[in-house]
Amino acid sequence: MEVKKSDPSTIDEYIAQFPEDTQQILVKIRAVIRETAPEAVEKISYQMPGFFLNGGLIWFGAYERHIGFYPLTKAMEESIEGLSSYKGTKSSVHFPLDKPIPYELIARMVKVRIAEIQKKSHNTGE
Repeated sequence: MEVKKSDPSTIDEYIAQFPEDTQQILVKIRAVIRETAPEAVEKISYQMPGFFLNGGLIWFGAYERHIGFYPLTKAMEESIEGLSSYKGTKSSVHFPLDKPIPYELIARMVKVRIAEIQKKSHNTGE
């Protein structure tokens, strides 16, 4: 995947750097996150699209062979069935571009992150 080299300042600019098929996936992921977390604020962070809700909620990024989704948390690993079938790193999950993107799984990941943030906020009195 050939990507134009730039430092995007918006999610639209980030998405525009990729081939059309990858752009469509990124647009859909963005829509799923917006629908699941309508109060979250979008911005570029760590040079990728991020959503913030009382702190960092979720990030995603496109790569040559996969979409990276961050962070992968212990609560996600323990509570979301089907997540273990995807490779990734200690803090991310990778959705291969040559397979259907699991948008429902992404929505569940966002819901778990929202619950984690709300629990943390409740416990700290924020």
